[in-house]
Amino acid sequence: MRKGSVLLGEITVSEIGRGLVVLLGVGRDDRKEDAVYLADKIVNLRIFEDENGKMNLSVADTGGEILAVSQFTLYGDCRQGRRPGFTEAAPPETARALYDMFIDELKNRGAKVGTGVFRENMLVRIENDGPVTMLLDSRKLF
Repeated sequence: MRKGSVLLGEITVSEIGRGLVVLLGVGRDDRKEDAVYLADKIVNLRIFEDENGKMNLSVADTGGEILAVSQFTLYGDCRQGRRPGFTEAAPPETARALYDMFIDELKNRGAKVGTGVFRENMLVRIENDGPVTMLLDSRKLF
């Protein structure tokens, strides 16, 4: 990714350069172990090109940044009817605690981290190379 930012109205509240934008959905059964697993996986995932053009470098290797944005709508279940259901999303107080823990875990691994604003309607801008988009699940269901 080339750069990413979060705006509230016209005000930029967070911005990163080359790195990763992480849209983090917190499920109702998620725990501290899930935040730790995902932080470690994301910081060390080898998805940046090396000098030979192969995906062989991590955000830690490249000195890249991470923009972490809480995104409960990732848990929107659209399998039935015409309106998504959010029963699998964590309640706000649980989601906030795990989102904050996830950010702390990223920082503990040396990542430079920008954040969204929890429970706010944000404009998230992503300039994506490729594009390369990865889907990670701490429960490893896919």
